[in-house]
Amino acid sequence: MANEKESITLEDEQVYNKVLLDDLLINNHIDEFRDEFLSMHTYEQSEYFEDSDEDIRQRIFEVLSPEEVADFFEQLEIDEDEYEALFDTMDANYASKILEDMSYDNAVDIMNQLSKQKTVSLLTLMKREDAKEIKALLHYEEDTAGGIMTTEYISLKATMPVKEALIHVKEQAPNAETIYVIFAVNDDKQLAGVLSLRDLIVAENDAYIEDIMSERVISANAADDQEDVAQKMRDYDFIAMPVVDYQDHLLGIITIDDILDVMDEEASEDYSRLAGVSDVDATNDSVIKTARKRLPWLIILTFLGMITATILGSFEDTLSKVALLAAFIPIISGMSGNSGTQSLAVSVRNISTGEIDEQSKFKVALRETGSGFLSGLVCAILLFIIIMVLYGQPILATIVGSSLTIAMTVGTLVGSMIPLVMNKLKIDPAVASGPFITTINDIVSMLIYFGLATSFMSYLT
Repeated sequence: MANEKESITLEDEQVYNKVLLDDLLINNHIDEFRDEFLSMHTYEQSEYFEDSDEDIRQRIFEVLSPEEVADFFEQLEIDEDEYEALFDTMDANYASKILEDMSYDNAVDIMNQLSKQKTVSLLTLMKREDAKEIKALLHYEEDTAGGIMTTEYISLKATMPVKEALIHVKEQAPNAETIYVIFAVNDDKQLAGVLSLRDLIVAENDAYIEDIMSERVISANAADDQEDVAQKMRDYDFIAMPVVDYQDHLLGIITIDDILDVMDEEASEDYSRLAGVSDVDATNDSVIKTARKRLPWLIILTFLGMITATILGSFEDTLSKVALLAAFIPIISGMSGNSGTQSLAVSVRNISTGEIDEQSKFKVALRETGSGFLSGLVCAILLFIIIMVLYGQPILATIVGSSLTIAMTVGTLVGSMIPLVMNKLKIDPAVASGPFITTINDIVSMLIYFGLATSFMSYLT
């Protein structure tokens, strides 16, 4: 109840703030609006901006400087296709200054959503130094280490004295995304070591950076996939990781806030694929757009479903002789699909978190298969008892129970193995979506069920 009251209070406060800020803007109380708005956290500012209509957004641009807008643009969470329309409503010079004042990596994330023509125009209006840094980052693929890195970091020469290095850090700090991790380079600008701000502060003034730095540096290549980088930073508990080229030249750094965004993005992507859609549907997607995203998988599953229908048709004689068999089709196919989906989720998670390797693949598959067998056996015994009580047919109960046990065992095996095989083939294991596994298990379970029923038909009739 306490949490519920707190959430209601926070929601009420947000509504109150929005009404207050809107009123100040509409009635032209600019100074009061600025005082109130700038006292808010940048996340709260971004939420207010997102919830505002176009007229209010235009007034915000009129009363705030590009630097002040840049602060909350860093936290903005709007759909990718909204950026183009948003920048259409802004003065080009004003827009270019906003991007200049943002972190380079965040500015690049936004510019990747804009048309090429608008991107070129904005780069032309920027200061030469800022435009050069942003252009360099725009060349990298979006989902790579180079695509999410920033060039705003602190680096020191390994041969620099600590006393001089402290002055150098103080000069670079205002423009750096983080000052807590410092990287050392040699004369060729190759990554040579890493040290913390604490290491630098407690070191003797007459010491050199190469004396206090750690030469064992974990880095990412600019072409590395962002998901692999996120995994590595999670494993090592880094707040920042250097990005290098193939000759170990220091290109930039990736900070923990960017990695949190990557983890959220990858988790959403995996979740949507497990659900059998291309990506998570946006709430403002049209009916046609939503259907277009989902149709490819559904069409494939329709054709796979025809295989199940064909199997049922081929056992028409069996069904006509013992119609009661049809009553248990949903149970057997459903339980097989459910157990397969559970196993699939475990395998995909183990692969994505790096908890599975070549040596443990067989062990994981064996464990999942064993789990499916035990679960199937328990469910089969319960189903056997129910059929005996309701229908008094031990042969039918045995066939249904045996089919359920085998189907759930095979279902968990299929659910655990398909992601492992796909991962081995360098295919995203999340593509092995839940609906896909369920349909395959339907086919397998029907073959098992009607195969057993046909074999024991003489006893059933």
